[in-house]
Amino acid sequence: MSSNVFTLPPPPTTTLARVRWAIADGYTIARRNITHVRYVPERLINATVQPIMFVVLFSYVFGAAIVVPGGGNYRAFLMAGIFTQSLILGFVTSAITMNDDMSKGVVDRFRSLPMARSAVLLGRTASVFVESLLAVGVMMVWGLLVGWRMENGVGSALAAFGLLLLLAYAMSWLGTWVGLIVRTPDAAQSIGFIVIFPLTFVANAFVPTEGMPAWMRAFANWNPVSATVQACRELFGNPVGNPPTAWPLQHAAAVSVGWSLLILAVFVPLAVHRYRTAVSR
Repeated sequence: MSSNVFTLPPPPTTTLARVRWAIADGYTIARRNITHVRYVPERLINATVQPIMFVVLFSYVFGAAIVVPGGGNYRAFLMAGIFTQSLILGFVTSAITMNDDMSKGVVDRFRSLPMARSAVLLGRTASVFVESLLAVGVMMVWGLLVGWRMENGVGSALAAFGLLLLLAYAMSWLGTWVGLIVRTPDAAQSIGFIVIFPLTFVANAFVPTEGMPAWMRAFANWNPVSATVQACRELFGNPVGNPPTAWPLQHAAAVSVGWSLLILAVFVPLAVHRYRTAVSR
């Protein structure tokens, strides 16, 4: 009686080969995560129903009572904030799903396979990025329905969406790290909202910052959400209200990119290191 013995190929040794290996394995993991949506379609609520709810609620309920200093259409003021808030909510999704995989032992099974160590994290954040693309499409349609318009042309609009998606991708890595360090999905969700709510509401996303106390206004002006929102308003051609006086908002596009790159530079290596040393609960 004979048995077949399978010999695994050795891992790549050159830098280029290791990068290709990580990308290929990451693509496999991303496809696995996206395929799960067919069986659990409610996972797309954050990317579909929730943006619609925010657009309608803020446009017709809060918008009726909010006057923008300096004048202008509140819906034009609002949409960049809605885009930013909805996309960085991928932070919470990343934290919960990463921790869920840890809790169920999925990460241990992946770790036993001959695959790149970073592939699970690349695949996870890539699948959240795909959900972000879907959310952008849904919000754009509903924004147009409530009267919002992109006034600066296609090129500027694409640049604005690029800033939004870059920040969303950076926040998904922060969420992945949070999911790796907490013990339960409930804790990941709680921490996620503790981070998201100050970032989105102590900012210029839904109201101008002029009326905030000085200490809160300083935080809002340096908030990465505020920089991204202000840059998107300018790129969409919706500079409603008074011109910004704070330096970060006067250079909003550069500050937005800088924040996103800083978050990636800090939390990509932290998440990879934590993934290598983490033990499933």
